[in-house]
Amino acid sequence: MSTTEWRERLLERMPPELAEEIDIFEGQMELRRKGKIEDRVFAETRLRRGVYGQRYDNGHRHDGLASRELVYPAGDLTKGPETLWDAPGMVRIKVPYGGITPEQLDVIAELAEEYSDSILHITTRQDVQLHYVHIDDTPDLMRRLASVDITTREACGNGVRNLTACPLAGVCHTEAFDTTAYAAALFRFLLGHPDCQDFGRKFKPAFSGCAGEACGLVMMHDFGAIARTSIVDGVERRSFDLYVGGGLGTTPHQAKLLYEDHPVEELLPAVQSIARVFGRLGEKANRNRARIKFLVAKLGIDEFRRLVDEERKVLPHDDRWTSYLPSVEDYTESPVREAVPAPANGAPLPDGYREWLRTNVYRQRQPGYAVATVALPLGDLSSTQTRQLADVARKYVGDAVRTTVEQNIVLRWVAEGDLPALYEDLVAIDLAAPGAGTIVDVTSCPGTDTCKLGIASSRGLAGELRTRLAAKQFELDEAVRGLRIKVSGCFNSCGQHHVADIGFFGNSRKINGVTVPHFQVVLGGRWRENAGSYGLAIGSVPSKRIPEVVDAITTRFVTEREGEESFQDWIARLGKKELGAMIGELKTVPPVDEDPSFYTDWGDARVFTMGDMGIGECAGEVISSTDLELTMAESIAFDAQVALEDGDLARADERAYAAMVAGARALVRTEHPNVPDDPDTIVREFRTRFYDTERFFDRFAKGRFARPLFDRHEAGSPAEHQDEATRSLVEESQLFIDAVHAMEIREAGAQSALV
Repeated sequence: MSTTEWRERLLERMPPELAEEIDIFEGQMELRRKGKIEDRVFAETRLRRGVYGQRYDNGHRHDGLASRELVYPAGDLTKGPETLWDAPGMVRIKVPYGGITPEQLDVIAELAEEYSDSILHITTRQDVQLHYVHIDDTPDLMRRLASVDITTREACGNGVRNLTACPLAGVCHTEAFDTTAYAAALFRFLLGHPDCQDFGRKFKPAFSGCAGEACGLVMMHDFGAIARTSIVDGVERRSFDLYVGGGLGTTPHQAKLLYEDHPVEELLPAVQSIARVFGRLGEKANRNRARIKFLVAKLGIDEFRRLVDEERKVLPHDDRWTSYLPSVEDYTESPVREAVPAPANGAPLPDGYREWLRTNVYRQRQPGYAVATVALPLGDLSSTQTRQLADVARKYVGDAVRTTVEQNIVLRWVAEGDLPALYEDLVAIDLAAPGAGTIVDVTSCPGTDTCKLGIASSRGLAGELRTRLAAKQFELDEAVRGLRIKVSGCFNSCGQHHVADIGFFGNSRKINGVTVPHFQVVLGGRWRENAGSYGLAIGSVPSKRIPEVVDAITTRFVTEREGEESFQDWIARLGKKELGAMIGELKTVPPVDEDPSFYTDWGDARVFTMGDMGIGECAGEVISSTDLELTMAESIAFDAQVALEDGDLARADERAYAAMVAGARALVRTEHPNVPDDPDTIVREFRTRFYDTERFFDRFAKGRFARPLFDRHEAGSPAEHQDEATRSLVEESQLFIDAVHAMEIREAGAQSALV
């Protein structure tokens, strides 16, 4: 069906404002084809429509030996800087609070089949992503989504991203109240709001029904609301604790309490006031400091609150602030089947049912009903499975379906008596894997499969870990089964590695002149309490040895755990030195002719590293002074982590700074061997030779990882050391060293080691 035909066919079924926006976007595409819109402007335009770039969209792909050109029909026409028009891209589909209906699943399944690779990918923010989509197909794709009340608007770009919430909202035993209707109202209010169009970076909101569980992971979000109730004059009163300024990425921040016990009537104007302050005072020029967490940290939460209060006083009244409230009390989600008792003890049950019941089923607070989790390995399901799952949902739960931040789908309001039959129906469509919410249920971002920023194969590693852990899941100690593993392909934390018990993020190291995929090990993050605390990196390990890292950590935890000691408490008791020693032996990389597998990545047959490396250099005879100095810098960075763990903030600050100076010195000495040890000279030489010339810059992060060195050097040691600022500097010191490694690899021009 042609574009015109889809438009005419669906015009009456689309919300008018969405239909008009899609028409406008289609017109902008045509202007870009004619060269009448500058490519950077068009890039932001399409991002705000959820149309994202994808790996290899610059027209080049490395085959392990050399970079090869990919030839496309439209030639040099671009849809953004270094992004060719015909190159496949990604479309991110917003699913507010994870709520999705069988009808919507059917439509997305059709779109995946017709425009993508027949795979739906559930993200860690409850979105659905389709990959390998041609931009020419996106207007029709958007119209078909709009016809079932779905939008891609502001799914990417510098706006308000998808609003996430607990998938158990409304059926949870520990929530104060169901946040769904409030989340839906805020989503509608902020979508395309004029006060949200001038941000320097994205803004991610989240809702939680309680403070103690993982729920909506409020503490790692730009804005978060946690439900609470109180009794006033004998009547229950609803309110929210509002948090602001959280975030992961390269410098994770915990959100700060902005308002406690804030009336629900003031929820929307409060967020609008926050958006205005962020839009007016947030960083614009430097993207690396443009998230709201930096503004809150810079101003302090008290000053930020004062500014929001002042903004609230001058906000023009908007009826939408409260017009939705009368319907909130009426919001309910009804079961489609009557409650039927669970099978009696001794009743015959399908094979595998008991284990699935144990890990994938949550009994609702409503008697006789349960939530069943459909575990999706790597967050993927096919178009065929999606349609089949939609039919299963219609049969058992109707529209009571939600995506989760752990990349699964839950079916709510399943009558307990239906659980065996539901399990058998899921087995028939290969969606009955047990282990949801356990160590087997590994979360991963797309990584090097499709993401332009991916360094190492997060999905490849996650798949390998899942396969190994699933094979022995019934033998695992109970203390280990409940741990969570999360993997990111780079430091940006899309896999949420900071809040995992065991987290990993991709990087690389040059070993004897050859690039080897590595993962940084991050331990001790707290998933519960809305992402209550973040783990810290303890060292980088070759990618192929990460399964051994998991074995070593889990085995030792089981052996040494004291009573009911939590994983986080055990990590704290061992300390960074001991943890570093535990993985120390796993950092070694054998020469390529002894074990070439170390020089490829999980799930990728291509050689990871560089092609002009001589065989003799792979045997470990030659170790450059730069390698040695960077090793020393990493050791100093590790000292900083140990000091931070010990609560010695002054030493942590000093060691983090010293690590960055040592890393900078390693680079400077490649051109100025006699550079003195004086930090002023080192930093000056580093800036002149590598920063001002942009040699230190990579394509995406530019020079961001050098800024902490310059800022700390210019400011000197702080008079008073703050925990969060010191923690950030320690994290940034490791990222600076990673960036030095990356620059060395780029400049060496090394590639494949295998011949």
